[in-house]
Amino acid sequence: MAQGILPFKYEIERETQGITGLAGLPVYLELARKMSLAKSLVKHLRVRTNGQGWSDSQIVTSLILLNLAGGDSVEDINLLEADEGLCRVVRKAEMHGLSRKERRAQERRLRKKKLRTFPSPSAIFRYLSAFHEPEQEKLRVPGKAFIPAPNEHLQGFAQANGDVLAFHQANHVHETATLDMDATLVATNKADAFYCYKGFSAYQPLNTWWAEKEMVVHTEFRDGNVPAGFEQLRVFKEALSCLPESVKKVRLRSDTAGYQHDLLKYCAKGLNERFGKIEFAIGCDVTPEFKKAVAEISESDWHPLYKEVNGKEIETGTEWAEVCFVPNAICHSNKDPVYRYLVKRTSIARQSSLSGMKQDVLPFPNMEMKKGHYKIFGVVTNMDMDGGELLNWQHQRCGKSEEAHSIMKGDLAGGKLPSGDFGENAAWWWIMILALNLNAALKSLAMGGSWVKRRMKAIRYHVIAIPARILERSRKLLIRLSHNHPSFELFLSIRQKLSLLVPVPDG
Repeated sequence: MAQGILPFKYEIERETQGITGLAGLPVYLELARKMSLAKSLVKHLRVRTNGQGWSDSQIVTSLILLNLAGGDSVEDINLLEADEGLCRVVRKAEMHGLSRKERRAQERRLRKKKLRTFPSPSAIFRYLSAFHEPEQEKLRVPGKAFIPAPNEHLQGFAQANGDVLAFHQANHVHETATLDMDATLVATNKADAFYCYKGFSAYQPLNTWWAEKEMVVHTEFRDGNVPAGFEQLRVFKEALSCLPESVKKVRLRSDTAGYQHDLLKYCAKGLNERFGKIEFAIGCDVTPEFKKAVAEISESDWHPLYKEVNGKEIETGTEWAEVCFVPNAICHSNKDPVYRYLVKRTSIARQSSLSGMKQDVLPFPNMEMKKGHYKIFGVVTNMDMDGGELLNWQHQRCGKSEEAHSIMKGDLAGGKLPSGDFGENAAWWWIMILALNLNAALKSLAMGGSWVKRRMKAIRYHVIAIPARILERSRKLLIRLSHNHPSFELFLSIRQKLSLLVPVPDG
């Protein structure tokens, strides 16, 4: 009986043939081995310390591979388990380099004979539950922002991620860290989720992005009702502690959520013992007082804002100016630092042409000026860079931040949370961050060139989702691609570069 319209049929292979559809995932396993990620996970997470069941490294590595392969739910782990060729490689990688005693200990972890290469969905859910603290939920107060304190297991993710950053830094040094702090909304249908400021149920992680490396330094998973700027100074301090020792200078960029005077003062007065004064450019609140100061700017003091395109400067249609402004929050003491304020304006249609909408209906700050109606954006800084250059530099965080959040929630598994329990979702989010950073490390350290800027879609097509046959000869595995496959030379180049990377010493 015909199965469909065209002359082909689907059948089940009767014998396992070592076929894989994910021939590129082993290079990620090789990178993880080079950076000692498994040891780091076992050292810092410490969920499985009794020598029984799936280890920390086995479960977290499985979920990292799930993210890279394109899975977005716990149940999708069964598709990896069904890939017999990939399972062969993973089993071989787990045992590689172990002594006979260590191999036997690994085999004894499970009470029954190990029938799976990847943990089952039920085993993963049980594991994730270790990151949730029910006692913290009792401390919630209705109507107030609350961030549950992470337990020791959840805190371990930041330390493991710090080891990933240290490995990357050892092989590609950046003495300056430009940190972009930004929150993102993760919509959810979980019954216990809270409504965000946009009116739907969500969680709102606050992420700290290292612009030079295009990696996440730190993340804090939060409920949707927690404002993005809530306790941002504390989170910033935690992010600073995650930076490798060879970083000498830090710069901070943020939107208006970062317009917190305790954060500004901390940076401007050099209160961090390690980095001293931290330069920043942060969006400021466009208050009535700020608008009044903007209105007093002479037309001759407005300058066109340029941007560079293909090596040429072109006008953007936006203008900028310095603003003589001292907010009420800091004008009470002459000991407080004095900041520099800038504003840029972009002409928009006059209100009379906007179908009768009132000014406060527009979703952005705006004001009427002598020459027309303008969208207004303010920036506070302690830097002496040219105003136009500074505004363009500050604006760079917007596009990259939005792209990173799109990757987290769309390309990886951050957009589909597995549980109604806060801690389980926080662990899931952290594992996604590890997958994102592992992919960034592979692109920059072992691929290079145009690959560094390419999205996950291209990486999956050219690197990860490659069909191959897995063979075993002389106790080694052969991953055999089809004849003249264009990714073959790329795999050889990646593996050669991985072998030359410098491991970070233990300790």
